[in-house]
Amino acid sequence: MNAAARKAAGGGGGGMGRGPAVVLALVAAGAFLISYNFFAVLLRGGVGTGAGAAAGARDPVVAMPAWMRAAAGGEARRRPFHVALTATDAAYSRWQCRVMYYWYKRMQALPGGEAMGGFTRVLHSGKPDGLVDEIPTFVVDPLPAGKDHGYVVLNRPWAFVQWLQKAKIEEEYILMAEPDHIFVKPLPNLAYDNDPAAFPFFYITPLEHEKVIRKYYPKERGPVSDIDPIGNSPVIIKKTLLEKIAPTWMNVSIQMKEDEETDKTFGWVLEMYAYAVASALHGVQHILRKDFMIQPPFDTKLENTFIIHFTYGCDYSLKGELTYGKIGEWRFDKRSFLDGPPPRNLTLPPPGVPESVVTLVKKVNEASANLPRWDDGI
Repeated sequence: MNAAARKAAGGGGGGMGRGPAVVLALVAAGAFLISYNFFAVLLRGGVGTGAGAAAGARDPVVAMPAWMRAAAGGEARRRPFHVALTATDAAYSRWQCRVMYYWYKRMQALPGGEAMGGFTRVLHSGKPDGLVDEIPTFVVDPLPAGKDHGYVVLNRPWAFVQWLQKAKIEEEYILMAEPDHIFVKPLPNLAYDNDPAAFPFFYITPLEHEKVIRKYYPKERGPVSDIDPIGNSPVIIKKTLLEKIAPTWMNVSIQMKEDEETDKTFGWVLEMYAYAVASALHGVQHILRKDFMIQPPFDTKLENTFIIHFTYGCDYSLKGELTYGKIGEWRFDKRSFLDGPPPRNLTLPPPGVPESVVTLVKKVNEASANLPRWDDGI
């Protein structure tokens, strides 16, 4: 069955699949890799393309038959997932992790939050920080000095490899998440057995980069369309599958970063492509869920989404007009707070700004109002 047919059937298979010799050799040897909080990715084609353009006609579920959707929803309460949040010990990462964990606990406590199981911040600094008493934390080692080539995200897969090998994880499923994720409603287990669930990113386009992709996914493995348009987050996946994928993801990421053409082609989303390729090498395809999350300011409505991902800056005029690419008279951009948390009680957006942005700021404000020592930036 070809890739399109498998996705239409919700299939994906948990089969291991044999990777290229170079990948298998690296997996056997061990090796290195990654953690994440990638900075803004410039929208191709500017405002009105990609995620934003699709928001108005958003199909809540991609390639997921009704029977599978019903079955997955019915099993959510019996299939808890463990939230794994990789992070650094930088102030920029810490305040985002605090907001994220605050809203995880709030949503977990609501009806419908039964599938939201344990939580671990996988800290790849090699040493504890000031948040270990507030957020459940598992400390792992960063890559050796210089191995990440200045690309901090490269530590993410390596962090997962270590955590999966060393930690006791009771849940059968894992949600891979990021510090700049805010839960806006309880999240059920969107995966179905050996078919993980993932958010499709409009800027992950394997078919447009077949020449580069074939360095890591040779023709004998199948069509490039087998590679899902995803990153590793958000993804809900069986722990046993992730244990197989993670070392390959780690090694493919390193190979990609050390290849000049690949590094130039993929840039800050290189690690996302590496996860997509690694999954395909193991015969794993994902149920693509557009309702997994939204990304303001281009996604303007909450609709039935579960997560707000605030990776992009939100810039508006006082008339409520988006001024993306230009600093607005009103703005919220996480990169404005690299050295410490944003102040409490941020000014709300002016009238006319979409509900996604208004909700985002309200969520940050509520968290900062309720978290102790917020201004200390612990």
